[in-house]
Amino acid sequence: MKNTVFKGAATAIITPFKNNEIDYEKFASLIEWQISEGIHAIVVCGTTGESSTLTDEEHRDAIAFAVKQVNHRVPVIAGTGSNDTAYAIDLTKFACEAGADAVLVVTPYYNKATQKGLIQSFTAIADASTKPVILYNVPSRTGCNILPETALALAEHPNIVAIKEASGNISQIASLAALTRGKLDIYSGNDDQIVPVLALGGKGVISVLSNPMPRATADICNKFFAGDIEGSTKLQLDLLPLIDALFCEVNPIPVKAAMAAMGFTENSLRMPLTPMEEAHEEKMLAIMKNLGLL
Repeated sequence: MKNTVFKGAATAIITPFKNNEIDYEKFASLIEWQISEGIHAIVVCGTTGESSTLTDEEHRDAIAFAVKQVNHRVPVIAGTGSNDTAYAIDLTKFACEAGADAVLVVTPYYNKATQKGLIQSFTAIADASTKPVILYNVPSRTGCNILPETALALAEHPNIVAIKEASGNISQIASLAALTRGKLDIYSGNDDQIVPVLALGGKGVISVLSNPMPRATADICNKFFAGDIEGSTKLQLDLLPLIDALFCEVNPIPVKAAMAAMGFTENSLRMPLTPMEEAHEEKMLAIMKNLGLL
């Protein structure tokens, strides 16, 4: 049995910007708040962290900063995926040397890959890694889906320990769980499916919701693992309106607006992302007020 990187809720943390540069003062404050609220891990430079528009230098600096700021209090998982396998290998090596506890590697986007190509690419990255590798399956963004049989083949690699499943396809996730049977930890990549994935044997969630609500998101997992399935389910269902609002436009547009409203960052995104539509933002902020976040 491979070691589990984390159990519970990990925040796919935003990257705060000021004057279109990373605001490390706000970044530090956000990390400290997340940890104080009981989050179980931090994922830096993922989709929510706008990794696709970070320069190479910024990407590396953000990883190193997060590792230093967290200082071993919770695991730090660094997003190191790319549609260029050679670049993903280079970034993975850097993250390992910088002290990240694991790396999150997304499927190649735009150029995509066959299932054979996915196996070869992920294997090459895992061969180069000295830390655990979490696969990231998000076909709605990449146009590339990791089939359960492919995940099973990849689970044979000693460094590939888990998968973030953001396909949204519960039937596929059930097939994945049935095939892998503990060989691969499964994390929900969708905040509206935390409890269903936990019920299939999942170990937790890599979450957008936990940016504004780390304690509540962690509690969905905590309650479930403590046997309070009813309480976990109630929290999941109570938070669905906010979850829906956070995904009414492409992530991380809404969550950036939410975190700005809470004072954690400026509502600053990098093009081609643009600020949230006013009508959508008003609706989201009303939901946040009802939850006591504002």
